[in-house]
Amino acid sequence: MQSLDLVGNNIDKIAQLFPNCVTERIGKDGKPELAIDFDKLKAELTNDVLEEGEERYQFTWSGKRAASRLANETTTQTLRPCREESVDFDNTQNLYIEGDNLDVLKVLRETYLGKVKMIYIDPPYNTGNDFVYNDDFAQGKTEFEQNSGLFDEEGNQTIDPMQRNTESNGRFHTDWLNMIYPRLKVAKDLLTDDGVIFISIDDNEQKNLKNVCDEVFGGNNFIAQVVWERAFSPKNDAKFVSNSHDYILIYSKDVNCFKIGRLERTAEADARYSNPDNDPRGVWQSDNMTVKTYSASCDYPITTPSGRVVEPPAGRCWSLSPKAFGERLRDNRIWFGPNGDNTPRIKRFLSELKFEGMAPTSILFYKDVGHSQEGAQEVIKLFDNKGVFDGPKPIRLLKRLITLANLGDNSIVLDFFSGSASTAHALIKVNSEKSKHCKFILVQFPEEVSNTKKDHGYKNICEIGKERIRRAGKKIKDDELDKLNEELNYLVSQRALVDNDFWCNSNELENKIKELGDKIKDLQRLDTGFRVLKLDSSNMNDVYYTPEEFSLNTLFSENVKENRTAEDLLFQVMLDLGIELSAKIEKQEIAGKEVFLVDGNYLIACFDKDVNETTITEIAKMHPVYFVMRDASAASDNVIDNFDQLFEAYSKDTVRKIL
Repeated sequence: MQSLDLVGNNIDKIAQLFPNCVTERIGKDGKPELAIDFDKLKAELTNDVLEEGEERYQFTWSGKRAASRLANETTTQTLRPCREESVDFDNTQNLYIEGDNLDVLKVLRETYLGKVKMIYIDPPYNTGNDFVYNDDFAQGKTEFEQNSGLFDEEGNQTIDPMQRNTESNGRFHTDWLNMIYPRLKVAKDLLTDDGVIFISIDDNEQKNLKNVCDEVFGGNNFIAQVVWERAFSPKNDAKFVSNSHDYILIYSKDVNCFKIGRLERTAEADARYSNPDNDPRGVWQSDNMTVKTYSASCDYPITTPSGRVVEPPAGRCWSLSPKAFGERLRDNRIWFGPNGDNTPRIKRFLSELKFEGMAPTSILFYKDVGHSQEGAQEVIKLFDNKGVFDGPKPIRLLKRLITLANLGDNSIVLDFFSGSASTAHALIKVNSEKSKHCKFILVQFPEEVSNTKKDHGYKNICEIGKERIRRAGKKIKDDELDKLNEELNYLVSQRALVDNDFWCNSNELENKIKELGDKIKDLQRLDTGFRVLKLDSSNMNDVYYTPEEFSLNTLFSENVKENRTAEDLLFQVMLDLGIELSAKIEKQEIAGKEVFLVDGNYLIACFDKDVNETTITEIAKMHPVYFVMRDASAASDNVIDNFDQLFEAYSKDTVRKIL
């Protein structure tokens, strides 16, 4: 009941590839442990190993090794459910998690390994202030200078003073990098093979974030650096240039698997198509027929209808082979201009592009995706004209990113710097419009807000985020239902007028009514709820993890902390067994004892007191994949003695665990 040991996992992988490089040593605890013999490993990789001191391209900073180790360290922390702050706890598929996001990501790593389709984060921008997420190795100025190589052991400066970083350019870059690096390393493991991550950032750390992402995700998986026009008017009090943009970095988990979502066509884009030759296939637009990638087989002369001979420009060639060109010419897909003497171009018909959508561009204009003031106003309106959060992203921007992520019907979207919960708001909106059932996981540290915002009744950011989801979900569902019901009522009123010009026949009208009715039913099932989970220490006492530190008098004490509930234990077991935390949970009484059924009969757990053979037998007859109970739950030692025999008799394939 702790997170995956990535170091041990990596040693196992090396052992599979190079078993001769794995040896044993005595660890810090005085016990034997496996270790890697790097001299032997170097010998296996002689041609590709960099020698010490050899020049190389690298991106590093003070504390990077500690940050990397932090990402690989295990944690025994767990997530405790909070029903009273949740919405539709028993049915929702969404999660809202409170706690430090690095620890939360570690807790989620095994359960959600390779399951998250989209990650969006808007991490704190580096403005030279301290970070809430400073982990255990945030450095002061003195410590930074000692570790950075700026001074030798005698205190002499080793770098030219003119080249030395300023405090804000050095120490605060280091703090920020140490904060973001381990979180991205863990987050990568959660992405599906066709998953994608979007990260908002400004100029202060844009280049450093790009370097970090190149290292964590691989430079070959870089998709784009998008510019978002966040301001609609210049600031005249700017010292130099009024900054009107932010960036969004986009990386895929595997560029060969990721397929970007395309945008719906606009009336403006369609208006660019025309039909000057009255082609029966409809309007079209001509496209360049030359390419830079030169091929001699595609470098040939073409005679236009007017008799003029044209060839591709120097260094370029035609995009079509002579055979392919001839086929398109016979099919009237080549355009030589109105007079038949222009350089040939390929005709692209709108009817053939309609379902493909439009390729996204690297600039997101505020007229298309909203600006920062729009994001602020959306929250203010939800909260009765109160300013409860600074700098929320507009919903239209998040909806655009969700489109680019190309989500499936049940995809998972993760935001581990969730702030005011804009991501959840946008995803609920997309689900309502596209009839999807995508799920969100939001993670937010319960950071205190200013006194002004406390005056509005919210003591931390988590309270604001949860309340926004409650209000936004209700508003989206109510508004969409009102709109659909109004349309349905109109169609029903037309039943008496099926002979008018508006409807072709009654069948068409009935189909429309049925379609709207189905949309209304689907919208009524729209998931606007969320399970609140809070990061906390393990439910188990230390004896569970380190029994050797306890005496005979304490070794057999209760191994579960006194203030933990049966549902607390259930969620830690779900994490331990890799069961999604949104799984359906039902309670039943079996032989007088409270029993949890998770995802049908996949997991059955009982943490009640005085459980006897009757309860065990009834549970075994249900053939669960997993069964878990507490050691202290057994009514007597005989129950423990007969535990395995009962399951062998009724459900021998069930995996049994006792806490």
